[in-house]
Amino acid sequence: MAKRGGFSGGMPGNMNNLMKQAQKMQRQMEERQAALNEKIFTATVGGGVVEVSVNGKKEVQKLTIDPEAVDPDDVETLEDLVVAALNEAFKKVDAEQAGIYGNLGGGMGGLGSGLF
Repeated sequence: MAKRGGFSGGMPGNMNNLMKQAQKMQRQMEERQAALNEKIFTATVGGGVVEVSVNGKKEVQKLTIDPEAVDPDDVETLEDLVVAALNEAFKKVDAEQAGIYGNLGGGMGGLGSGLF
């Protein structure tokens, strides 16, 4: 006699495997995000007169300004250099983060692509 309704028994096993893969991906993502948060990204601009270091959470850890970049009559240039250094460091964090999330998407046979 044929079963009415439901599936033929193969689906629950596949669903369990899918859930295990999702949990594994989540753990990997959390581990990689934690490692990213601890990593330091450094950017230097203006031929080395301004250097900034940020962590993966985009928190400034260090800012170094060469005294030759300090000109009381031209504060605007120094401000521009600091902003440029920060933006460059943040781009490095973003690129690393994109690599982390991009690599995780392939673990589910294409189902995870585009989720992050």
